Amino acid sequence: MTSIHRDGDTGLLAPGWAGSPAADATGDSACLRALLDAEAALTRAQAALGLAPAEAAEAVTRAADPARFDVRSLAERARAGGNPVIPLVADLTAAVGEPYGPYVHRGATSQDILDTALMLVAARTLDLLRADLDRTGRALADLAAAHRDTPMPGRTLTQHAVPTTFGLKAAGWRSLVLDARDRVTAVREALPAQLGGAAGTLAAFEAYGAQDPVALTAAYAHEAGLAAPRLPWHTLRTPIADLAGCLAFTAGALGRIGEDVLTLSRTEIAEVTEGSGGGSSAMPHKANPVRSTLLSAAARRAPQLAATLYGCVAAGDERPAGAWHAEWEPLRDLLRLTGGAARDAAELAAGLGVNAGVMRRDLDLTRGLIVSERLSAVLAPRLGRARAKELLTTLARRTRAEHRSLGELLAEEPQLKDLDLDLGELTDPARYTGFAGALTDRALERR
Repeated sequence: MTSIHRDGDTGLLAPGWAGSPAADATGDSACLRALLDAEAALTRAQAALGLAPAEAAEAVTRAADPARFDVRSLAERARAGGNPVIPLVADLTAAVGEPYGPYVHRGATSQDILDTALMLVAARTLDLLRADLDRTGRALADLAAAHRDTPMPGRTLTQHAVPTTFGLKAAGWRSLVLDARDRVTAVREALPAQLGGAAGTLAAFEAYGAQDPVALTAAYAHEAGLAAPRLPWHTLRTPIADLAGCLAFTAGALGRIGEDVLTLSRTEIAEVTEGSGGGSSAMPHKANPVRSTLLSAAARRAPQLAATLYGCVAAGDERPAGAWHAEWEPLRDLLRLTGGAARDAAELAAGLGVNAGVMRRDLDLTRGLIVSERLSAVLAPRLGRARAKELLTTLARRTRAEHRSLGELLAEEPQLKDLDLDLGELTDPARYTGFAGALTDRALERR
């Protein structure tokens, strides 16, 4: 009988993030590393201000090696106090030993360390996520430039509307990706360390000799590699809310690409194809749009995870019971989910196949009705708006009923004989893409 592997979550039921850079950056080992980094940074900050011996900082930093700690034991012992920092402090203090063990965690509370560690996990994950967003943006820019003038049906409420270009569609995707990148960048740069002590007053640090709370917080933030907060934010959860917002938006932005590709890659449409579709367990012929499917799934899960984090903004007292604890898992899940989606989006954009010939074929599916808006604009000044609309409505019904082209029916209309109209040009969908090319060029100016 095969034994059960008891390591941390490997993502067996989460193909959207399994094996992604974000998975490694958010796993239990990464969280343990961040907790130890937060503890070591605290001792180094106090040493920098003369509140602890330099030797203590060196000893704690040296002992804060994740390989020396049993993450499963920490997780199991965390139940006693409700968080993993309590058993970690005991183990780290023992690892440091005398005479410097007492400098571990000195003046801090568990939330200082865990909040700081989660900001470190977020920072490291956002750096990876940002790199994948950049990859996606570059690939979409190439697609938009290459297909600036590739006409295709524009669809509204699932139906053909007026022609557009694939270049403009890809430019729109890229615009969302860049919006996400900018939000991720802003949130990443603002991620703060947490330091407040038992109730956000830094009282214990004063008792240990600290003279300036601003200098103390700045020193800790510097050692941790995070921004310095203006106040302890034990119950001021703006950093968590900002993370929730930027991650949920990013997942949605990438999901929008996935939704378009899912539609356009349907067998009966086939205007785009994923570079390497996924297989089926039962049907050998299938090449499923797996990357797009995972993007769509991530976009559906992310808002609910973000909602939990937004709900935790209403945190009571000077340190909350429940509201803080409820953040940890959904925050990590949201980082994983969105990081995995960014990985999948980069792969999707780089390998996307564009079937320009099929797009042109599909423009003719309505036998010219896709340019009825243009004809309405041309005929209204000549026939009057009401008369032009009545004519085109009648001809649209005949086009569908008689399976004839709109251009053919227009050519038979006696009232149009003397209007000197180039019906071939007016009914060519490829010649009615508006300013799509210029809009694409404008979008591609953004860096």
